[in-house]
Amino acid sequence: MDATPSATQLDQLRQFMNDYIYPNEHRYRELLEQQESPWCTPPLMEELKAEAQRQGLWNLFLPRLGDTGLTNLEYAPLAEEMGRVLWASEVFNCNAPDTGNMEVLSKYGSPEQKSKWLHPLLDGTIRSAFAMTEPDVASSDATNIECSIDRDGDEYIINGRKWFTTGAMRESCELLILMGKTDASNPSRHLQQSMVLVPRSTPGVRVLRSVTTLGYAEQPYGEPEIVFDNVRVPVENILLGEGRGFEIAQGRLGPGRIHHCMRLIGCAQRALEMMCRRSQQRVVCGQPLSKNQSVREDIARSYCDIEQARLLTLTAADKMDKFGNKVARDLISAIKIAVPNMATRVIDRAIQLHGAAGLSGDLFLAEAYCYARQIRLADGPDQVHMMSLGKQLIREFGDDQ
Repeated sequence: MDATPSATQLDQLRQFMNDYIYPNEHRYRELLEQQESPWCTPPLMEELKAEAQRQGLWNLFLPRLGDTGLTNLEYAPLAEEMGRVLWASEVFNCNAPDTGNMEVLSKYGSPEQKSKWLHPLLDGTIRSAFAMTEPDVASSDATNIECSIDRDGDEYIINGRKWFTTGAMRESCELLILMGKTDASNPSRHLQQSMVLVPRSTPGVRVLRSVTTLGYAEQPYGEPEIVFDNVRVPVENILLGEGRGFEIAQGRLGPGRIHHCMRLIGCAQRALEMMCRRSQQRVVCGQPLSKNQSVREDIARSYCDIEQARLLTLTAADKMDKFGNKVARDLISAIKIAVPNMATRVIDRAIQLHGAAGLSGDLFLAEAYCYARQIRLADGPDQVHMMSLGKQLIREFGDDQ
């Protein structure tokens, strides 16, 4: 397994981060706070996107349509670098939920759907959101979803309520990919759901509120609660066909899960490096923190945790490339369990070592912790992945030999 992209490419991305991202990290947040609307993307982002596109650091996540043709394994180190700054992946058009939505459209969209929605997303001129999770049901089991999609002649009528619809607050969001039920009475629970494309401006799409995560509003993306009240869209807005929604969801979430894990490893690695610097610079009781055994142990444990998680993630990426997402589902579940838990532990140690500053907005640690903790629920909670992985392992090894 060779997980190293071309040295030139990885060096180019690191140089871009050093030249453009880190120097603007705090400025970007300040611009967000100064804007009249927190849901508007600062012009700085568009400037950085233009430079990334000029340098060919664009759509790196999508091998089939991107210029680089990267595999998941080759993309992993690049995603880790982007993950070191929480908003950086958008600069390279590699941010969630747009990456997942672009993958859905590229795999399952019709030529007309691709022309209308995929191409502008690939160009980075519009943004999108994914409307799946509902407040009134356990949405970790997608078969529970209650949002209705009813056929009425040449249109579908959508009624339901969604929340944590990441990206739907931002002013540049023009498309919602919504999952609901077209056939609630189908005896197969996995054939009841469908996915449909809903333009954000469609009458009846009503944002109730911005939902925060551990107090963070996730600006400029937002994660709102949305009511769909007799929303009408043309029948040609259905993806792949009625009853294919669960199938599409499984195809979408596999790559999305590994992308989150890659970025979280970048967060954890940066937190570890900050711990090392802090331990040398901070003097307590007459000596640097680095002289304390407990500090050294936390740093050592963090290093081991990150290296194990990184290797597991690279192994999962390699298996996805060689055998496909379905065959690699065991390792995808494993990294979804292991990596966010690892990141929360490492970032929490870094927060502790930085004292009160670690909890403040002066450092990236508090927001990174929020991200890591959120991913223990997003794209399936730990318990669902443990149930799935345990079931697979029992099936494989549980019979007497």
